Amino acid sequence: MPAMDNDAFDRKLVEAAFTLIAERGWRRMSVAEAARQADLPLDQARARFPVRAVVLLRFGLQADQAALALAPKEGPHRDRLFDLLMRRFDFLQTHRPGVLALLRALPAEPCVTALLTAANRRSMAWMLEGAGISARGPLGRLRTRGLLVVWLAGVPAWRQDTSTDLSATMAALDRALTRAEQVEGWLACRRRSAAPPPEPEPNPPEAAPAPAG
Repeated sequence: MPAMDNDAFDRKLVEAAFTLIAERGWRRMSVAEAARQADLPLDQARARFPVRAVVLLRFGLQADQAALALAPKEGPHRDRLFDLLMRRFDFLQTHRPGVLALLRALPAEPCVTALLTAANRRSMAWMLEGAGISARGPLGRLRTRGLLVVWLAGVPAWRQDTSTDLSATMAALDRALTRAEQVEGWLACRRRSAAPPPEPEPNPPEAAPAPAG
């Protein structure tokens, strides 16, 4: 077999793994079996995917890369975010049966759910930065949490969306972004109203009385 770089190896194994998840469910998927299905060397699979959870982390990374590869550089920030998030959903769509099977398994997998929540939070920080919005500092962390809420609001719509253009997903994402914009404005207003009032200007000193002549 010709040498394969790590990115290509990961793509092949993740694709095989999600095919197995679609067929057998998350619990019955194994990295070794995915490697065999993809005709990949087991020793390299063991090195790069020491536990099954790495499959999910690599999948999220690949979704981010697919979104950021053509990150828009112009236009309103909201439109850029919408474009990036839809590109992530487009990536999920290419692995739809496996992703749906994984989502069905999550209620019984609290540790996997926590892992994915943390990974998605990191992904949302990258989506913000990709749209030209800072994800740094306290405000950046707040924006990241808000965008995670937006993403999670779009997932149920995507699960039910059978359209070829994902129109229902786009509509749900648009509504969630509108709500996030309203909250962002409200937070900005609260920050302004919570700021301490400016110090009053000191009164000018009274003129000393003229000495008696």
